[in-house]
Amino acid sequence: MNPVSSPCEVAILAGGMGTRLRARTGNLPKPMAPVLGKPVLEHLIELCRSHGFTRIALLVHYEHEAIHSHFGDGSAYGVELRYCIEQDARGTAGALRDALPVLADRFLVLYGDTYADVDLRAIWNSHERQHARQRASGTLLLHPNDHPHDSDLVEVDDEGAIVALRPYPHPEGSRYRNLVNAALYVLEAAPLPAVLPETGKADLAKHTFPAMLSAGLMLSAYVTPEYIKDMGTPERLDKVERDLRTGLPDRLSARALRPAVFLDRDGTLNEEVNHLSRPEDLRLLPGAGEAVRALNRAGMLAVGVTNQPVVARGDVTLQGLARIHAELDHQLGQHGAYLDRLYFCPHHPDRGFPGEVEALKIDCDCRKPKAGLFDRACRELDIDRKASWMVGDSSADILAGTRAGARTILVRSGHAGADRKHAIEPDYATHDLAAAVRWILNGHAAMARRLLPVAAASAATRLVLVGGPARSGKSFAARVLAELAAAAGRKAHVLSLDGWLRPAAARTEGSGVLNRYDLDAALATITPLLRAEGRQWIRVPVYDRHDRQARATTTTSIGPDDLLIVEGVPALMCSPLVASADVRLFIDISDDERHARLIADSRWRYGEPARFEPLIAAREVDEVPAAKASRDAATHVISAGDSE
Repeated sequence: MNPVSSPCEVAILAGGMGTRLRARTGNLPKPMAPVLGKPVLEHLIELCRSHGFTRIALLVHYEHEAIHSHFGDGSAYGVELRYCIEQDARGTAGALRDALPVLADRFLVLYGDTYADVDLRAIWNSHERQHARQRASGTLLLHPNDHPHDSDLVEVDDEGAIVALRPYPHPEGSRYRNLVNAALYVLEAAPLPAVLPETGKADLAKHTFPAMLSAGLMLSAYVTPEYIKDMGTPERLDKVERDLRTGLPDRLSARALRPAVFLDRDGTLNEEVNHLSRPEDLRLLPGAGEAVRALNRAGMLAVGVTNQPVVARGDVTLQGLARIHAELDHQLGQHGAYLDRLYFCPHHPDRGFPGEVEALKIDCDCRKPKAGLFDRACRELDIDRKASWMVGDSSADILAGTRAGARTILVRSGHAGADRKHAIEPDYATHDLAAAVRWILNGHAAMARRLLPVAAASAATRLVLVGGPARSGKSFAARVLAELAAAAGRKAHVLSLDGWLRPAAARTEGSGVLNRYDLDAALATITPLLRAEGRQWIRVPVYDRHDRQARATTTTSIGPDDLLIVEGVPALMCSPLVASADVRLFIDISDDERHARLIADSRWRYGEPARFEPLIAAREVDEVPAAKASRDAATHVISAGDSE
């Protein structure tokens, strides 16, 4: 141990041999394993320096000469390094005990076999607040991960105090929330001599922290979505390097606002069960786990937002709800997925339920469709509202997402929007969460790129038509085009001709696609808008795809300079519209993909194939050829691809 000029505020545990990395590193110690050509320990030292921590103690053992040879006194890296050399390996707790003489009264602990992109000053400040408020002896960085089943898990109370440590392996059948010790700490030096071993080997996570809790010392939790990964095996090292190349750590960092996907729980993530109150009744919907995992891997926060009036009704306690959410975490973890955070509203304003909780029978600001849960998430997780999405199965979800400033997607699982409690339309609609996530991660951006020339051509026009076969992606294209117009500073309105579909009982199948629409009524609404010099107020009917009938929405205000985007199968077949539109877009799609979408949509609308297969066959004769022929009227053609 070299002499001390001033106490170190960081201890990096750098004594590992790296046995499992020998194929990559040879005899080098584990902290010298290269991550994109630079030792992981160098990454950590640079991280410390970037957050103002420059006095660092390296707790070394195996081949420590190689570490000293590379880093020297640290001056080349803008830091001051001290070397605490273990003669005999004593584990993480033993090494820390031996280094206490060079450490400050409060210090950070990092592990030399992890790659971290974490705001160290933020966790330091959090610990200072918890120490001042509750005399916290240490703060542990926690996060959910994609393998909670074989991780050391941590239980935290509502005040941010750690109440239990659940080491791996977990008892058979146990369920815990997915909060993992990520191996980065802030510790107070004063209480440590009583819990760190003077001799022998011991581990901080397995021995020291349980001993601190047993001694009545307070440990606080710092939960963050920031990137920190163990890279102690070749597979984990490869994963870290892939993540760095794709920019995942940067997207999860606190340097800028983060994009998020807000997810409703019942009917979106898991099967809709009326007033779900038992963990054993929770079952993930097909594809939901894989969809959340895709968000995790893309660096978009997955944030649950759910109304849970069962608590106010007295159907389940808060402890019971925690067990339900532990089951949700467990099932997501089986798919390598996790929620970055889950927010719930326990309130319910209506009274009269046996066993109801009086204190929770209030009109709160967090119950959807209010945006309180979203506002809290945005504050705590630094979320960029404009880059975020809300996915849910009810009109309350859609209205809450809209109020929160996010784009919205209605899924046709669960209630599928049939609640109709609120007069609000989603930006997009998909069959399930998996399709919603594909659109968010890939389809939306791909469609926007394809539509850029159309948006440019629409800059000085009043009317744009979007046509093509059924289920080709017309409504999605129209919505994205409206977003592009808004980004250029112009208000756009999407009018769907499906709103003027005649009720199912009033149609004659086989009479041609135009006869299924009341186009005279549509033109009576749209045509005056093209000539209007002032603001117009109109009522636009919206077609309910499940009930196969239109219903009126609230009044829409349209200004004289606003862009009108009219979409629907007959958009490019209606001569008066075609004559009035300078920009006419046709959405092309392969027959195979179109047919697959029709089948999926028809299963949702009609159920058994016997009910929809004859209808699809008839439409192939009297609708599809005419829809394809309308391409001749287009000024622009784009391919929908696999974007919906």
